[in-house]
Amino acid sequence: MNWPLVPQQLITGILNGGVIGLIALGIVLIYKSSEVFNFAHGHMVMWGAFLTWWFAGAAETGSELLNLPLWAAVMGALAVSVLLGLLIERMALRPMTGQPLLSIILMTLGLAQLLEGLASIAFGVEPKSNFPAPFSPGDVLVIPFPGAFGDAIRLKYTLVVAFGVALLGALLLIWFFNRTRTGLAMRATSENHEVAQSVGINVSRVFALSWALAGMVATLGGVLMAILTGVSLNLATVVLVAFPAILLGGLESLGGAVLGGVLVGLSQALVQAARPIEVRNSAEIAPYILLLIVLIIRPEGLFGQKRIERV
Repeated sequence: MNWPLVPQQLITGILNGGVIGLIALGIVLIYKSSEVFNFAHGHMVMWGAFLTWWFAGAAETGSELLNLPLWAAVMGALAVSVLLGLLIERMALRPMTGQPLLSIILMTLGLAQLLEGLASIAFGVEPKSNFPAPFSPGDVLVIPFPGAFGDAIRLKYTLVVAFGVALLGALLLIWFFNRTRTGLAMRATSENHEVAQSVGINVSRVFALSWALAGMVATLGGVLMAILTGVSLNLATVVLVAFPAILLGGLESLGGAVLGGVLVGLSQALVQAARPIEVRNSAEIAPYILLLIVLIIRPEGLFGQKRIERV
C-alpha cells in the first residue's frame, strides 16, 4: 500500500463515484416506475455526450448555428434526449405492455445495439478528444494535507465540478420523487400499476415521463463522463460500472444508487492504491467482488425492499 496516496485516492474515488451514482439513477428511475431494467441506458449516456459535442460545434461542420457555448449545447442535448426518451417509450416499450419480462429486456438490449449503430453512422467510430470543457486538464485544486500521508491533495477542477453537478442532479431527483405531486404519482405507479390507474393516475403518461427524465439524466451523466474521458462509442460501457452501484444500493432506491456509486468509486480507488497483485484492470474487478459480498449478506441490496411472495 502506497500510504501517502491513500487520501488522494479516497477523495478521487468518492468524486468519481458521484458521477457513477448519477448514471445509475437513470436506470433506477425507469425501474421504479415500470419495473423495466433498461440495458440501453449506457447508449443513451453515449448519445447525450455525442449530441452535446455536436451542438458545441466540435464536429467542425462550419455551421455557426452549431458553434454553441457548453451550457447551450447541454440544453440542446437535454431537449433532444427528452424527445429520444419519449420516442423509445412510445415506439418500442408501450407495444410491449403485458408481454413477458424477458421479452422487454431483450427489447432494451436491441435498442442498445440500434443506438450504437446509429451513433456510428451519425458521428463516426473514431474517439473525439476535442470535447469542450469548462476547465483545462491542467487546472488543479490543491488542498493542504500535512502529515504522514503527504503534503497536499491535488484534484482536477473538472472532476470536482463533475461531482458537484452529479450530486446536485441526484438531490433534485430525490426531491422530485418525494415532494412533488408528479413524483408521488410515479412512486405510486411503481408500487402497483392497476391500483394507481384505479385512483386516476395516467400510467402511460407516468411511463413516458420516466423515460423522458431518464434521457435527461443519461445526457447529464454523458456530458460529465465526456468532460473527464472524452467522447467515443466506448462511453456506453460506463453502464457496466453502474450495474454494481444499482444492485449495491437496491433496485428501488434512488439514494441507494448514489451511495452505491460512491462505494464503487471507493473500491476502485482503494484497489488502485493497494495493488496487492499485478493484475491488469484489477480496479475494474473490485466493484463486482464488493457486490458479491453485499448480495450474499443482503440479497436485496443495502436499501432495497424485501419482497415476500406466496408460492
